[in-house]
Amino acid sequence: MSRKSRERQARRPWYDKLGRAAWTAPIVIAALTFVAFLPALHAEFVSWDDFANFVQNPNYRGLGSAQLAWMWTTTLLGHYVPLTWMTLGLDYLLWGMNPAGYHFVNLLLHCANAVLLYFVARRVFVFAGFEEEPNAQSVVLPAALAALLFALHPLRVESVAWITERRDLVSLLFVLASTLFYLRSAADRTRFKRWYALSLLTFACALLSKATAVTLPAALLILNVYPLRRLGAEQGWWGESARRRYVELVPFGALAAAMGAWSIRALRPGPQLPLAGKIAVSAYSLIFYVWKTLAPVNLAPLYEKPDRIDPAAPVFIAAYVATIAMVAALWAVHRRWPGFAAAGVAFVALVFPLLGVVQNGPQIAADRYTYHASPALALLIAGAFALPIGKKPLIAVGGTLLLVFGAATWRQCAVWQNSETLWARVLQVDSTSSIAHNDLGVALAEEGKAGEAIVHYQRAIHLRPTYPDAYNNLGFELAARGDDDDAIKAYQNALALKPSYAEAEINLGVALSAEKRFDEATSHFAAAARIVPEHAGTQYDWALALEAEGKLPDALDHLYRAVNLDPQFAEARAELIKVSHAMQHVGPEH
Repeated sequence: MSRKSRERQARRPWYDKLGRAAWTAPIVIAALTFVAFLPALHAEFVSWDDFANFVQNPNYRGLGSAQLAWMWTTTLLGHYVPLTWMTLGLDYLLWGMNPAGYHFVNLLLHCANAVLLYFVARRVFVFAGFEEEPNAQSVVLPAALAALLFALHPLRVESVAWITERRDLVSLLFVLASTLFYLRSAADRTRFKRWYALSLLTFACALLSKATAVTLPAALLILNVYPLRRLGAEQGWWGESARRRYVELVPFGALAAAMGAWSIRALRPGPQLPLAGKIAVSAYSLIFYVWKTLAPVNLAPLYEKPDRIDPAAPVFIAAYVATIAMVAALWAVHRRWPGFAAAGVAFVALVFPLLGVVQNGPQIAADRYTYHASPALALLIAGAFALPIGKKPLIAVGGTLLLVFGAATWRQCAVWQNSETLWARVLQVDSTSSIAHNDLGVALAEEGKAGEAIVHYQRAIHLRPTYPDAYNNLGFELAARGDDDDAIKAYQNALALKPSYAEAEINLGVALSAEKRFDEATSHFAAAARIVPEHAGTQYDWALALEAEGKLPDALDHLYRAVNLDPQFAEARAELIKVSHAMQHVGPEH
């Protein structure tokens, strides 16, 4: 090689020196990820928010002005995720209500996230400088391993196989893009403004996809400490260079603070645990996520929170001890192995808002809560293989891990096939879950297995006597069997627990009508109409009760209201025509 050729070789960017493996790795990562999640493509919408978000929600269906206005203003189920809704609106245009199309896009997004993490990991390992001259062994293989440890881990199944969690996928896509652009800005000072602006823009997009992205500024701060080494150590914490780093992060922090405040307002969280309870749940869930990352067994779509949290219970005391031990271990290695300490601290920072600081929902922990934080642990584990221990151990140990995780992911996808498999799995892991018993009962009832459904409703009530939904569902199945007296008692129990329960009011009205107790029935339909004034079904059932009582003009009035509220309500239109004809025959005195 001539002297000029050697000089040109020396001036080539580091990533051009990594060889063909650097650009074949993303293809392999995407392919392996796609294959591991193939069973998810056959899954249905499930009765775990999918029905409320998609099956019963016409507002997101399309990208017209009405749909876009709804997407950018709604906080349905407590989430402000307009960019995520836009991807789902596009799904509807492409696939209609075929869940396979939605799952396909979820999987594509997850593959894209895996590839993006590979590029982020490559730069992290180069900045870490495990070897003076980056090469395929010191950069490409560990980066690919990090991406695959993240992508193939069975903890990812909930975010990928559950259509509702599209927001996880879209948000992390922008988070990783923002991180990559930020790392580019640190490496390319001549084009710093361009990369920095792109990083800030994609971070804003991440926030508009899911508020979980608010933790990114903390991750960027940690990156500045290690591997960028622009804070702390020789650089110091308060010098001129350090102050520039803080100024860089101020816009990220401002955006995160604004979205964090808005998301809490949109979430409208219910009753919160006392401080001691929050600490107990936070310690438990943190150790839970670390343990499930290392040993992903007995995974379930729901880990139901106990009705009562005793911070002094043995399980929580063990969590406190494990948390303190983990923090101590990170501190002990932070000088010798700063990369491990940085990755561990980043994981805690990224998962912190989801540990129970703001309690939302019936779960004490959730697999999906690891989606944004897990890249940090993947980098930590893969970083160990980036050390000069040889290529064969990396391939052997890493390959074994990926094979085990990939097989577990394939099996875990089967859990999300439909509502019955989902709730059956929850009960397989925790037979005391009242929510799972109730929702499995709903799934069985829809399949015509009323007897099995009643058993699960009764079990749910036994486990949690204050569960209004279980009483309401039990009443519905009892009424379908003709047991109106017991159905009425079940509905009354539901309303005693939840007075503003429109569905129970309607069901009680129908049951009372069947018993010809029309005056009582009417009062419950009126109560339901006050709770949900734009519900066409309430007006329809009210009309049927009035018709059975012989009050045809009043029945006709409510049928008109039902049709006005829902012009596509075929049963109401048919009944309206029937009652109109009946009135013509009975004469004006009626």
